[in-house]
Amino acid sequence: MPGHFNDTESEGKVATIMKHSALKGGWNRWVALMMTLLGAAAAAPASEARAADAEHPAIVVFAASSLTDVLGPLGASFENFTGIPVKLSFAASSALARQIENGAPADVFFSADADWMDYLQARHLVAPGTRRNVVGNRLVLIAPAASTVRLKIEPGFHLAEALGKGRLATGDPDSVPAGRYARAALTKFGVWESVAARIAGAENVRAALGLVDRGEVPLGIVYETDAFIDKAVRIVDTFPADSHPPIVYPIALTASAKTGAAQFEDYLRTPAADALFLKYGFMPLH
Repeated sequence: MPGHFNDTESEGKVATIMKHSALKGGWNRWVALMMTLLGAAAAAPASEARAADAEHPAIVVFAASSLTDVLGPLGASFENFTGIPVKLSFAASSALARQIENGAPADVFFSADADWMDYLQARHLVAPGTRRNVVGNRLVLIAPAASTVRLKIEPGFHLAEALGKGRLATGDPDSVPAGRYARAALTKFGVWESVAARIAGAENVRAALGLVDRGEVPLGIVYETDAFIDKAVRIVDTFPADSHPPIVYPIALTASAKTGAAQFEDYLRTPAADALFLKYGFMPLH
């Protein structure tokens, strides 16, 4: 009858509603469980990465600009061998030394000359007993690859005339090692005074190389290793080794170096590292 309450029908409807509710609740619980598991899976790699970073914190290496090409593969090789990450920062040795003096968080200093290493050592900013000479280099006179200039480096050679109205690129002679070596060599041959006012002093040797590469200057003085990696320049002549202080690249740990930094320094003096240094034109010194 209309309006009559049927107990059997009502109980069936209630049972159906409860069944659907239970199924929905089960579905919600399953979804929640899956989301939890997926979140845990996503978090696991990040957690593992943080654990790896804590176990092997990255070594920060401050290195001279002229070491850019060789230290890249050396750092990668060391990381593959030890599991210790390496972060490389390149600039003029002078700039890097001053950054370390001002508290920059470097573990290793790899300089292009002894003077800037001496600078930090005198201020007790390198770890005692960790200084080593790793490689040597040569000083060369370069020109753009298309240039036809010919010069032989000898006493009184006609460098100023070869420049014409242009300038001579090298590192800043007052601070950048390459520029200091260049000034010493040109002084030795009696031509510094004739070109001193025409020096394009760059912030580092790679910047000086770039000026010649782009044809902005007719000549430059850089390291032999820099000239080797740039096909847009050619070597005009090589300065004799006795015309300037020895070009030596010392390395040392900073006073605040992490434990793994010593392993990196040792690695750079292995036969495998020597082979790579030679490939890029450097001369191992041990």
